Amino acid sequence: MARESVKARQRKREALVAKFADKRAALKAEGDYASLDKLPRNASPVRLKNRCQLSGRPRGYMRHFGLCRNMFRDLALDGKIPGVRKASW
Repeated sequence: MARESVKARQRKREALVAKFADKRAALKAEGDYASLDKLPRNASPVRLKNRCQLSGRPRGYMRHFGLCRNMFRDLALDGKIPGVRKASW
C-alpha cells in the first residue's frame, strides 16, 4: 500500500492536468512553446503514473479496471466486480 502522501501527490497532479488541459492544447496548436514552458510541470499528462485507485500501488496495474492485481483479485473473489468470476474448467 502506497503512503498517503504519494496518493495525495498523484491526485494533485491529476487535478492540475485537468485544469490546464485546454490551455495546453491551445498553446500547442499555436506552437507557442515559450508560454507552454511557463505552465506548471505537473500540468503535463506525461507526469501522471498509473496507480491503483484503492491502494495506490504502481505495479501490476490493470487499465480496464483501474486497479492493481491484488485489489482486483480480492474484489473479484468477493463478487464485487460485475461480470468477473474465477475460471474453472
